[in-house]
Amino acid sequence: MSTAPTPGQGAAVPLARTPTHDSIAAGTGMDAVTLLVGDLDRQLRFYRDALALDVLDEPGDRFGTSPASVTLGRGSTPLVVLQHTPDLPPAARGSAGLFHTAILFDDEAGLAATLASVAQREPTSYVGSADHLVSLAFYFTDPEGNGVELYWDRSRSLWNRDAEGRIQMDSLRLDPNAFLGQHLTDDLLEQPGAGDAVVGHVHLSVGDVPSARAFYVDALGFDVTAQWHGALFVSAGGYHHHLAMNTWNSAGAGPRASALGLGEVRIAVPSADDLGALADRVGFAGYPTAHDGETLRFEDPWRNLVRVSATS
Repeated sequence: MSTAPTPGQGAAVPLARTPTHDSIAAGTGMDAVTLLVGDLDRQLRFYRDALALDVLDEPGDRFGTSPASVTLGRGSTPLVVLQHTPDLPPAARGSAGLFHTAILFDDEAGLAATLASVAQREPTSYVGSADHLVSLAFYFTDPEGNGVELYWDRSRSLWNRDAEGRIQMDSLRLDPNAFLGQHLTDDLLEQPGAGDAVVGHVHLSVGDVPSARAFYVDALGFDVTAQWHGALFVSAGGYHHHLAMNTWNSAGAGPRASALGLGEVRIAVPSADDLGALADRVGFAGYPTAHDGETLRFEDPWRNLVRVSATS
């Protein structure tokens, strides 16, 4: 994972209030992220053994050949899909794609149990941590260079907003050993998969922030929650962010070539009506879509594939 700046480093970029627009449904959230991987066995060991995710689906053919993909999660909730694509090359340096997949834990104990598991099994994957005021976050890089954030949210009642209504975030020092000392117990050491988790947000590397804002805010309807030098944070329903886009390693990047890394970002809207409304607004904005009645698919300006479905 890059050592590029994180939110809160440096002065914030002044923001004009977001123009009035039809926001995406308030109950919108993130779903599993698909990664295109070259070494499925190695990636599986990281996500299953170190991150203590459960294998939810491992499709193979009737002759028992290796699976083309593996879905992992917690309980019945999918978080990551590893799609085996060994013929693809690694992503070029400076290209657009995934910055990190952020897995949100229900409580600090569950987060501590997973952190301890990663520390034991993949200690070199750790790249940093931060207190973001709204959350406590720990950062890792998987064996093929995909960023992973493991985090826990403070109560929304403790989030502060500025005069423009933006959620206040920062990147303050967070000692991982102190966090483990406070929340890890002997029982949790024996249960690295303890605690429920979901994909809380997805952070993307993009070529420029204005194009990201035009697509994710103006076309899709997410609301801006913060903007820092080279980065934009957006959400639905007042969350601190469901999506973030930055240019820290990818300024000027054009559409992605086929490569390992991000395969698909999934978004879940509350209802079929919300899905239809989103299809209309994305199409009206001039972006090609494919809509089969159950899922809506489209690409952002950097060919990051987005799939949206309704939860009910």
